[in-house]
Amino acid sequence: MKTAVVVFPGSNCDRDIAVALEAVTGVKPAMVWHADTELPDGTGIVAVPGGFSYGDYLRSGAIAARSPIMRAVVEAAGKGLPVLGICNGFQVLTEAGLLPGALMRNEGLNFVCRNVALTVDNAQSSFTSRYAAGERITVPVAHHDGNYFADTDTLDRLEGEGQVAFRYAEQVNGSARSIAGLINDAGNVLGMMPHPERRIEAAHGGTDGRRLFEGLLKTVGA
Repeated sequence: MKTAVVVFPGSNCDRDIAVALEAVTGVKPAMVWHADTELPDGTGIVAVPGGFSYGDYLRSGAIAARSPIMRAVVEAAGKGLPVLGICNGFQVLTEAGLLPGALMRNEGLNFVCRNVALTVDNAQSSFTSRYAAGERITVPVAHHDGNYFADTDTLDRLEGEGQVAFRYAEQVNGSARSIAGLINDAGNVLGMMPHPERRIEAAHGGTDGRRLFEGLLKTVGA
């Protein structure tokens, strides 16, 4: 399975997600620079990593969302290509219009970096099929702008249509209705604020994050 990791100026978790993808697939992902205009031929999964793309100027992810490579990612996602955005990658996906809502400054205005408990809301998506609905898992977070916001009608629709993938089991950042991860309406784009790529080996303290990648690979036939 060929995978690709998008790299922006200011990305700092691109190596983390590349290591995770290689560990699960056995193949090194292509590292795609923000100024590239096309994804590598045969790409089966795209990951948009965490960090501080373009220094988080304007808004987190706002400049990155308008980079040449993201035009290619948006086009590919529209054709059904699986896209995973983590932390700053989640912010980029909302700014690019692939997911609704926005990520705002944490409620306490502090950077949060620790393991947190999540509950699995939707266990039927490509990304969550290796989990059980209602299951409690542990994944690290590391963010300053992780407070997910959307208007009430949008939140009601997301919940009603099963697009909430993960919720925080405890209040972490003030996120609306404790949303930690969202799936698009087509089911092929996931944005999440916690870092599953940092919990794929027993040496990390657990493998709860690895199951996300394994489920996605199984779904795409890898």
